[in-house]
Amino acid sequence: MSTPPSVEAQRSICWTGTRAFLIECADLTEVVNLHAHLAAHPLPGQRELLAAGRTVMVAFDSRKYAVSGAQAVASLDYDDAASVSGDTIRIPVLYDGEDLAAVANLTNMSVEGVIAAHTQTQWRGAFGGFAPGFTYLVSDSDPLVVPRRETPRTAVPAGSVALAGNFSAVYPRQSPGGWQLIGRTSAQMWDLDRDKPALVRPGDTVVYEAVRELIEINGVSAENTPDGSGGGSGESPASLEVIHPGLQSLIQDLGRPGLGDLGVSASGAADKTSVRQANRILGNDSNAAVIENVLGELELRALGELILAVTGAEVSIEIERVTEIEQPAEPEQPSEPKELEESDEDIDTGPQFHVQQRTAPMRSAFKLHDGETLRLGAPRAGLRTYVGVRGGFDAPKFLNSRATDSMSGIGPSPLATGHVLNVGSPARAGGVVQAVVGQAEPAIADLPQAGKLTELRITLGPRDDWFDAAGIAALTEQEWLATSQSNRIGVRFELSDGSRPMTRAKDGELASEGAVPGSLQIPPSGLPVLFLADHPVTGGYPVAGVVIESDLALAAQLPPGARVKFTPVDPDSLTPLSPSTTSPSTPSLKGPSA
Repeated sequence: MSTPPSVEAQRSICWTGTRAFLIECADLTEVVNLHAHLAAHPLPGQRELLAAGRTVMVAFDSRKYAVSGAQAVASLDYDDAASVSGDTIRIPVLYDGEDLAAVANLTNMSVEGVIAAHTQTQWRGAFGGFAPGFTYLVSDSDPLVVPRRETPRTAVPAGSVALAGNFSAVYPRQSPGGWQLIGRTSAQMWDLDRDKPALVRPGDTVVYEAVRELIEINGVSAENTPDGSGGGSGESPASLEVIHPGLQSLIQDLGRPGLGDLGVSASGAADKTSVRQANRILGNDSNAAVIENVLGELELRALGELILAVTGAEVSIEIERVTEIEQPAEPEQPSEPKELEESDEDIDTGPQFHVQQRTAPMRSAFKLHDGETLRLGAPRAGLRTYVGVRGGFDAPKFLNSRATDSMSGIGPSPLATGHVLNVGSPARAGGVVQAVVGQAEPAIADLPQAGKLTELRITLGPRDDWFDAAGIAALTEQEWLATSQSNRIGVRFELSDGSRPMTRAKDGELASEGAVPGSLQIPPSGLPVLFLADHPVTGGYPVAGVVIESDLALAAQLPPGARVKFTPVDPDSLTPLSPSTTSPSTPSLKGPSA
């Protein structure tokens, strides 16, 4: 069956940032069909494609490709995709969730009635998202329709069975989430060792079965990934030993874009600008793996001769060499026995050591000799520091990237004392090194500091119309404070003195939809959450604005206590919008279909 040619008024586009937009669909069937067509026939420059409840998100490599894509989608005609049929998956559930009683009240049922409705329904996998192995399940009867929690939990346990809107799902691993928890399961929803890592995929049928106990709550195998030591191709000529990892140190590269449909975020370094700078200085490929460190205090020992560069947060770089002092040879003892008298000079004090210390500059290549120890101090500005090495770290690859995704657990595990990090060889072509070590570089920008103001430029949308004028003014005309609850998933903000939370113009629930890095998601509390590298690929709270790509590095460097001002800008010229402008809707932005 073929769909009739599209009409502009039938296909609405909402921009999310400058390089991506949401295509609003009439129903889930249109979502599935449109997604299947764009997957089989990608638009020029198309980088990411993600189906959700009522939208399809398309992201592009550049603003130019995105505008052309919006124009193409306006008149797109396509055939219905063939229906997808899958397996029947039975999932055992112990119904003891924290929100079970609340769900009963919301649905005017007893707890037993909620369990009966959940287990007697055949659920169908509609689309992936949020996290690897997290598949949104729907049913034709919609037996349990409940809102999300007003404030999302910072940590939902792995295996939690949950409801939100008309969807049901299982959390594959511990992660933030705002769904209502009704039970838990021992089913392993995501396993990289399986041929098909996701237990439930779009098109599968899921039947929940109530049990009295769970024999075992399985961990997600992706959480038990190897560390950054070894796993590369061949023996490395040099390596680095982790003496102390600091608060958190991870192996990162530029990420794994294009896997959003599997629930896998692009991840990669939170501040990709600093990664590119470190690799540029070292003569590496821009995607070479580095160490991302939070709040300094990292200690590394060289095993072999190395060239390093440190970028990102401003830290002191100290290098120490400890050598044993050779003691003079003791005189030969006479052959006759002689009575010895005790004295202080006769006490063996053990070996003596000589300590040599030096410092190294930021954003410049320097040598770390065999046996020397590198120490990073606490940041004077910024939050995340990047340590690159000539040749890059030869860590294991997962889904074609060495990046550590803190939300999904994909990638090398966090660095720990004793890890040995192999170093690769500089890229070669025909036996000749492709790039030489570069010159020192200046700081790219003034980094955020606690108590100081940082401006982040944003484009409004895609859901700024969910907020009234006072709500948009609260977002853009007052200061916000970054909190200590922030991480690689996102930065949480709190109110500064005299400020107010955002207020809505619309009530109700927004169907989960795709999100891009930099999205400012606004839960009912009215306090923004700024998505960073490991954010869920979909979200259910409205996004009022998106930080522009060139300011994402600053967002990743916000320490707790930093003051932030969000400034709306035109998506093409990046010039500030007037305070009276509450939407960036312009013909060049939206294209003919908007």
